[in-house]
Parts: sequence; structure tokens; C-alpha cells
Amino acid sequence: MLGWIVRGLLIVTGIVTGWFVAQDAAIFGVAQVMVALLLITAVVAILAFWPFQWTISLDRFRSKSR
Repeated sequence: MLGWIVRGLLIVTGIVTGWFVAQDAAIFGVAQVMVALLLITAVVAILAFWPFQWTISLDRFRSKSR
């Protein structure tokens, strides 16, 4: 399961990196790792802050239904 996530992540980062760096370039792997780290950081930040916003919405819904 983790292999699927990593493979999907590398496919996405390969596409994004390909926009900026030629795939034949020696730095392509390094650039792909940097883009992957940025993508992982963005996903973790979204997951870290999403529940807080979600609980605010649920609390508003609960207070209206009482």
C-alpha cells in the first residue's frame, strides 16, 4: 500500500519537475526529490489544519439543530 502512494507521488513529481528541468539533465533526480518534499509538506499541512476547520463547521451545525 505504501508503495502505491510513493509511486503515485513520484509520478506526480516527475510530471511537475519535467515542466522545469529536462529529464536528461543530471539534476533531474535532485529536483524531483525537492518537488516531492514540497508536495509532502503541503499534504501534511493540509491534513494538520483541515480537522480544525472541519470541527468548527460541525459545531455550528450542532448548535443550530438544538
